[in-house]
Amino acid sequence: MSPLLVFVLPLSLFTTGDAPATPGAALDLGGWKLTLPVDTPRAGSPDEVPAGELGTFVDPRFFFLSDQPSGVAFRAPCGGRTTKNSGYPRCELRELTADGAKPAAWATGDGGRHTLTATLAVTALPAVKPHVVCAQIHDADDDLLMVRLEGRKLFVERNDVGDVPLDGDYRLGTPFELKIEAADGVVRVWYEGELKLSWPVKAKGCYFKVGCYTQSNVAKGDAADAYGEVVVSRLRAEHSEPN
Repeated sequence: MSPLLVFVLPLSLFTTGDAPATPGAALDLGGWKLTLPVDTPRAGSPDEVPAGELGTFVDPRFFFLSDQPSGVAFRAPCGGRTTKNSGYPRCELRELTADGAKPAAWATGDGGRHTLTATLAVTALPAVKPHVVCAQIHDADDDLLMVRLEGRKLFVERNDVGDVPLDGDYRLGTPFELKIEAADGVVRVWYEGELKLSWPVKAKGCYFKVGCYTQSNVAKGDAADAYGEVVVSRLRAEHSEPN
């Protein structure tokens, strides 16, 4: 049997002690890029912050340190700029290769094991359409699954397959442990250590996304300054591949 090579985006954990000064000091963001809900002269439309800049980047409007709960806050207002294939704003990390050099693109059945572990808390929802996505697997064409909160209903959404409940009475600001794994053509999701989903599915060009993808806008009736917010206090992406 061929030995396995393991590639890890290092464990990131926001702890007490010496307080970090920037999000990049609280979470190791070397294998991610950030999409912001705004369009300025910065590269990207909407703005993107590459891995090489995330270590020192902070934006007090959208991407900043939080103390209640402790972690990195991702905020996306309903009036924010959207990506070209979506009508909703996001402040969201997109997975890259471990060195941050290029977009990650793996397959659910490529012989490797692809794992995301995170501690998350949804801390704010828009008033009219209180929907937020906090984590995803996206494939080459579309989202494969999304971890979504609608009011108090926290669940895994899969296009044209059916939802999988995680918590029917989620309270805003409550941290939870999430694990998503793709291996041997099966995607599994654990919530608070309990296996909630085991789904045989073939997909390629896959990558993880984490942060706040607000599922509302002014056309839905929400104010432009209404927002969704997600706080991330722990984040790790790990990939093992056959040699």
